This record gives sequence, structure tokens and C-alpha cells, in this order.
Amino acid sequence: MIRTIFAQPDAAAVREQHIAVAAMLGRQFPKVQAMLETAAEELLAFTAFPTTHWKKIWSTNPLERLNKEIKRRTEVVGVFPNPEALLRLAGAVLAEQHDEWQVGDRRYLSEGSMTALTAVPGKNTALPATAMLTAS
Repeated sequence: MIRTIFAQPDAAAVREQHIAVAAMLGRQFPKVQAMLETAAEELLAFTAFPTTHWKKIWSTNPLERLNKEIKRRTEVVGVFPNPEALLRLAGAVLAEQHDEWQVGDRRYLSEGSMTALTAVPGKNTALPATAMLTAS
């Protein structure tokens, strides 16, 4: 039922669905309703971005894929001589993934989609410092 909140076409519909789902769940699970209402701002923060970014913002698929790749590479090695060796391997995997996201054909957020952030009138377009480094 909660997934229906994210499947809405625009921000107004997302907020309406959030209220409806919270009320529906509140009949049987009042604590869940209270949690949904308390967390509304954080839960619906993705609606401040263009709709083309929504799925990439609330989806954990890229993070899960990255964790799976780190796990796969560490299992190949088996035993590490020291913690620094593990950090070097994980850092190399992260750097490789970063490069792929930046310049690869399947770029996570393309330059074109990032320019849509500045095209949204009335929205805060200031990016955090880390995002500024990756956006250029």
C-alpha cells in the first residue's frame, strides 16, 4: 500500500496519496499512521525534484548493486592481510563505479537531467558541495 504513494504522477497526487494511505493504515495500525505523518517531510522530499529524477532518488537499486559488487570482489580475495587492504579494494570498486556513473553510457543522472534541476521555477536549486563536484 505504501508503494502507491511513490507511483503518483505529480507532487500533489503524492501528498494526497500519502494522507489517504496513512488514514487507511491508521484504522488498524495507529502507530504506523503516526509514523507516516511524522516522517512526511522526509518521506516526500523527492517531490521537490523533477519527476524524471524521482525513481532514481527513492530507489535503492544502485546502492544494492554497488554493495553486491563490493561483496563479490571481496569474496574472490577471501582473506585480507590487514584492514587497509580491504579498504583499498573497496575504494577501488567505489572509484570505478563513480567513473562509470560520470562518463559511462548508462550515467546515473545525465547532464541533461541535472540541468532540469535549475529549470524548476521556485525550487531550491543550490546543490551541496559534493553534488557540485560530480555535476561538472
